[in-house]
Amino acid sequence: EVLTLLLLMYPLLRGLALQLHSALTGSYIPGTHSIAFVNCLNEQIARDIARAIMDKRLAAYVNILPKSSALYFWKGELEESTEILLLVKTRTSKIGELSNYVRSIHPFEIPEIISLPIDQGNPLYLKWIEENVPRD
Repeated sequence: EVLTLLLLMYPLLRGLALQLHSALTGSYIPGTHSIAFVNCLNEQIARDIARAIMDKRLAAYVNILPKSSALYFWKGELEESTEILLLVKTRTSKIGELSNYVRSIHPFEIPEIISLPIDQGNPLYLKWIEENVPRD
């Protein structure tokens, strides 16, 4: 019974051990923060969505990248358009909430909202993200 309980609790215990190690050594735990990519039809929509994300404290920083060309399949047809891309820096634990919120306000039927974990980076910057995005 005890072994089964320990095995079930391993992910939780490992996570707590990593957090404790990080707190004591000041080292970064890879994947604690993420960059989310959100595509937008135009600059005004991009600014509105970026502002809404920031107002909800779902990110510490949002880049609004200039217009780029996009090719994609939509309803069986090859489409070509221009888009504005948001790069959203946040806690990985906020990605689900961020995705749900963006889907609720985004005009696209299926907006692109994907994320990649941040493996490493400037420790001071990563700490700054941590300080500016509230915990769950």
